[in-house]
Amino acid sequence: MTTPPSPAARHLAAQQAAFRAEGPVPASVRRERLQAVIDMLLKHTDALCAAIGEDFGGRPPVFTLSNDILGSLASLKHARDHLEGWMGDDARPSVAPFDNFGATAWVRYQPKGVVGIVGTWNAPLFTLLSPLASVLAAGNRAVLKPSEVAPSTAEVLAAAARDCLDPTVVAVVTGDAAVAADFSAQPWNHLVFTGSTTVGKKVMEAAAKNLVPVTLELGGKSPVLIGQSADIRNAAERIAVGKSQNSGQLCVSPDTVWVHRTQLEPLIAALQEVYSGLYPDLATNADVTPVVNAHHFARVESYVADAGARGARVVMAGDWPSAEGAARRKMPLRLVINPAADSEIARHEIFGPAMVLRTFEQMADAVHEINQGERPLALYYFGQDAAEQQWVLDHTLSGGVSINDVAMHPALHDAPFGGVGASGMGHYHGREGFLEFSHQRAVYSAGAHDPRREWGMLPPYQPQFEQMLRAALTP
Repeated sequence: MTTPPSPAARHLAAQQAAFRAEGPVPASVRRERLQAVIDMLLKHTDALCAAIGEDFGGRPPVFTLSNDILGSLASLKHARDHLEGWMGDDARPSVAPFDNFGATAWVRYQPKGVVGIVGTWNAPLFTLLSPLASVLAAGNRAVLKPSEVAPSTAEVLAAAARDCLDPTVVAVVTGDAAVAADFSAQPWNHLVFTGSTTVGKKVMEAAAKNLVPVTLELGGKSPVLIGQSADIRNAAERIAVGKSQNSGQLCVSPDTVWVHRTQLEPLIAALQEVYSGLYPDLATNADVTPVVNAHHFARVESYVADAGARGARVVMAGDWPSAEGAARRKMPLRLVINPAADSEIARHEIFGPAMVLRTFEQMADAVHEINQGERPLALYYFGQDAAEQQWVLDHTLSGGVSINDVAMHPALHDAPFGGVGASGMGHYHGREGFLEFSHQRAVYSAGAHDPRREWGMLPPYQPQFEQMLRAALTP
């Protein structure tokens, strides 16, 4: 008996057939498709917010509205309003000397076809719909796979898509890890994945079997560098606000803070004061996002416990919750000071309400240590020393940078968002996202007259042709 194709395979086949039948995708159609997704989001906002809240066990609706709903809308609207300017052919210099005889050249941006997009649980709409904006702007079709860790969101999004979208343009596939593995193994024309580096390697391995190009957004241990010229109170406030968003469950959340040893205690005190002011009565505070499930709650707790057992100093920002708060998976922010290099919290992305603080004598020492590790998705610098700021930018490499703030550069919808090395590859947002999902096709158009034979450039070769070649051998 023949095994029936999986839902991902069925949608891929249907969309590829529609893509081939359609031919060129004009700007008006691309705008209509982006607008359909915008309209879907607006129509189903309340249901989607409720579903995300259910998956998290009580995520604040204001965060879902700002991050997943409005963040996605911003990406979709920016692409809708700018795609026509991105689509035009890009004239390039032709080949000399044929340009003197009317030859021209240009780059044409064409859609690749059908793009698979695998989202994650921490930003379950944004990690699907923000890259989708770039995918549709480039004229492609897409199949989305929401995270199985957020099942309510996945089902509501799938229902919303069925209600509002043409499944041969945008479809949603739901299911468990086996469904996700099958999804990654399909012969997409491009595959987008957001998630951990470990899973990202498996996704890339599966895609390689079909030579599918990938865009990977993988996170990492995003560092914060605090220069001695920084306002410690201001830095603490910006860091605490950024770290507390989604309880640290963001790919660009600050992970490790580097501070001069003389500023460590003032920074700890400021972080404690700011965080306690932001989130009093932690256990019952509706503004606190729970850790998404028991597995991740235990994982973060084990990282902190392991560091403490190895001699690290652990400081709490905010009161440890009651049994009721723990049952709701609400953690205070723990500051782990100078943990051992081989401790779990030093080796793995924390992705939760804990943060490492490390001290340095010279900024160069901190940068050296950062550069020994994998390249992060985000890097943050605080300070008023312009020369030091430039030095940090020159001597580090990360997916993006925010200066005197954290987690702000991903909100730049006209600038590329993506990682480098272990934190990912490729981009979405803005024109760079359009280019990511477009085939950049070089076109050469010959002039009316071909001078090659009269110049002795065709067999039988004439001596003047070799003389021309040798004359071109210049430094």
